[in-house]
Amino acid sequence: MLRIKTLFATLCTGALISAYASEPLTFAIASDFHAPDVPGGLERVQAFIDTARARQVDFIVELGDFARLDSASACYRDAWNAFPGYRYHVIGNHDCDSYTKEQYAAGIGMPGRYYSFDRGDYHFIVLDNNNWADDEGNIHPYNNGNYYGKSTDWMDSAQLEWLKHDLASTDKRCILFSHQSIDFRLKNGEAVRKVLEDENARAGRKKVVLAFSGHDHSNYNREINGIHYSQVNSASYVWIGTETKTELRFPKEINDRYGLMKYSMMYDRPLWAIVTLSDTGISIKGVRGEFMPPSPEEVGIESNVDSLPLVPYIEDYEITF
Repeated sequence: MLRIKTLFATLCTGALISAYASEPLTFAIASDFHAPDVPGGLERVQAFIDTARARQVDFIVELGDFARLDSASACYRDAWNAFPGYRYHVIGNHDCDSYTKEQYAAGIGMPGRYYSFDRGDYHFIVLDNNNWADDEGNIHPYNNGNYYGKSTDWMDSAQLEWLKHDLASTDKRCILFSHQSIDFRLKNGEAVRKVLEDENARAGRKKVVLAFSGHDHSNYNREINGIHYSQVNSASYVWIGTETKTELRFPKEINDRYGLMKYSMMYDRPLWAIVTLSDTGISIKGVRGEFMPPSPEEVGIESNVDSLPLVPYIEDYEITF
């Protein structure tokens, strides 16, 4: 009789746990479409949206350098806004080439240059690392392309204080989105990482678990002091900085229209990832493509650009809690 009661109690406990287990949360993430500046930009955005819709993800997010606010870019914005669920943007440096950050945020439909939101059991934080420092160390916002030739990629002190308070305001696990990476590109990234690590220490658990970034048109995953950092490759191409024999890649009319291609390597398909969040961990499933020929090897280009991997994919990655 005791064994039957024990078995019944176990079954009931298991059913209770199952009943209260959270449903997995999914989102689609992409970065650096540069949609107006690459051939087939609209098709790349549309392919991302079609996949997100087919997978019925809970929301979509892009990590900056998406499209401009002019009428010629309306098609890219319209394609993005056709997704029937939640949609989120991050400001990229090139989004500030022709606008202030406030103008871009308002025009693209962001609540501010940085903000946070909750979905399911997770708290998501969107950051703005588009600031430059003068010789005295004063921080200035990117504004109509004023950052070229400056000490770029800083987080301003007001945002850093906001981040501390925002993290402390929630008990949910936290995931961050930024254009420039906190672990590699951000000049005061160590100070930002300390805020994240201090919050984990205060909470007594791994509360801040993952930070996504774009900007570098590369792919890597690394862990620093218990926090994972994931670089999301460009949806479109990688900037090389030297000529890439693009006359063998595209006809003259394409190369004449898209001058960016002369110094870039295009991917043969748009890259993005589907992220699944569950009670037990995080799964990142990326798209693997190829370089449009001629390949980097055929052009004589090294396997790294600015010390980062030169690859045409977003690799799969798993995080276990």
